[in-house]
Amino acid sequence: MPSDLHIHTSFSDGRDTPEEVAEAAKSAGLHYIAITDHDSVEGVTALYESGHYTSGSSLRIIPGVGFTAGGAEYDIHILGYHIDIYDAGLQEKLEEISEARWIRFTEIVERLRGLGYEIGETEVLTDEGLCKAVGRSHVARVLVKKGYFESIRDCFDELLRRGQPAYVPHFKLSSEELIALIKEAGGVPVLANPKEIKDEGIIERLIEQGIGGIEAFYPTYDRQDTQHYLDIAQKNGLLVSGGSGYRGFSGREPDVLGEFSIEDIYAENFYRPPLPV
Repeated sequence: MPSDLHIHTSFSDGRDTPEEVAEAAKSAGLHYIAITDHDSVEGVTALYESGHYTSGSSLRIIPGVGFTAGGAEYDIHILGYHIDIYDAGLQEKLEEISEARWIRFTEIVERLRGLGYEIGETEVLTDEGLCKAVGRSHVARVLVKKGYFESIRDCFDELLRRGQPAYVPHFKLSSEELIALIKEAGGVPVLANPKEIKDEGIIERLIEQGIGGIEAFYPTYDRQDTQHYLDIAQKNGLLVSGGSGYRGFSGREPDVLGEFSIEDIYAENFYRPPLPV
């Protein structure tokens, strides 16, 4: 059966609630999924509290989280798999990052107003509903809906991407801090979408810092890309991961959960049955 280990819900920059993701995953015949919301584990918590995250379910859920590290010129995306979502150190750091996100969001909206775009914080938050990790993509969707741009990509290219007039740098921990944080919460740190880094030296440094896995399967990767990262994993004793990066918005592939998946054998390395409630 197929699996997907890179999924976002409405608790970060996805459209679907965690419960909707779980039901869609079952309908698609997925066996394992990982919820990897940006800077949030609340989507996993919601599944736990709704009864989806249990040992008796046909769908096996791997609790996860997504972080961004990096410097002035690049981002490094690190996923944490099989984390303890109630770990005190993790919760404390997530709260710190969340506060920084709200400050950044306010600054972005202020810059947009200064550039002549009619947009308010309230309408972004109202449009996004359950969002707990508001970011640039949420702002971009509102600007598209208001007719300023034809697509989110256009909005990013003109306003919100690094170097553009409404870009505000976001608070980031170092890769060393994130790797340690995930491990302290009982998880496995995995480098997501390594091709985006465009610097093999950075990947080597992350391996030295203790990264435990690498995402070798991704919708934009061809066979050569995947084989390259499989070779890196084998050479360095890393676990192999993969996923769709599903967000549920039309025009951002995949449009439907289950269109992109990986073999269960990779997901099994990250799964531990949940403790009885």
